[in-house]
Amino acid sequence: MSFSSLFLIWLANVASGEQPKEAHITALVRDVTLVSPQAETRLAALNDTLPDKTTVRTDADSRAEITFPGQAVARLWSDTVLSVKNGGRDLELGKGVILLEVPPGIKGKIHAPGIAAAVSGTTVMFESHPNVFKFLVLEGTGRLYRPRSLGDSLLVKPGQMVFGRPNAALSDPVDFDIARFLRTCRLIYDFPPLHSEILMVAESDKQDRQKSKKMLIDTNLFIFGGGTLVSVVDPGTDAATTAPQQNASPNLGHTKGP
Repeated sequence: MSFSSLFLIWLANVASGEQPKEAHITALVRDVTLVSPQAETRLAALNDTLPDKTTVRTDADSRAEITFPGQAVARLWSDTVLSVKNGGRDLELGKGVILLEVPPGIKGKIHAPGIAAAVSGTTVMFESHPNVFKFLVLEGTGRLYRPRSLGDSLLVKPGQMVFGRPNAALSDPVDFDIARFLRTCRLIYDFPPLHSEILMVAESDKQDRQKSKKMLIDTNLFIFGGGTLVSVVDPGTDAATTAPQQNASPNLGHTKGP
């Protein structure tokens, strides 16, 4: 499905100005499966509603967008399993990658194996695979925590990322390049603009000002695509300007304080 067709789908859903009363599918790319609370399985269709405890499964090379009451938006990458609960205020990420925009005034939680995040008035990416996770904040603030470990909780601010193993103590956030994220994340550029795009760009501009004042410094550390493997790149190569990967996860250029 092309960007133009996705854009037309989006226009059709917002033209009426109606607010959704239930979570529903607002974009599909290839085959996406819905599993009902009664364990019935079928292929998803555009504008399908998602009753509580519905599970959405994206196949290889497929993607989906879900819009919730209050205009929160979740975008799912391929090989992702997401369960919708409590009217979309509680999301359970079984595995895969989700990009989530939550407007101010809307409170939600994302649960993944061993780890969770509380979100409101923010745009985040949450990636969960067996024994590893990655959580990034693009605008606003999210709280990451381990539900079974009292006190193991931290605030993650715009341009910060936390990654590691869910059965280990949370590590301190590290900085990442928001502009690079926006250029290389397909859950951003394969879909119509999010309402929070202007806020994400503002946070990117703030990082640029911090770099000009040497408050942030570009490093030669990168995470290319999905996962948490950190690569050291020779500053003399063109790896820092590599083309976007065929992945939901962006090429993350790390920055650090002086």
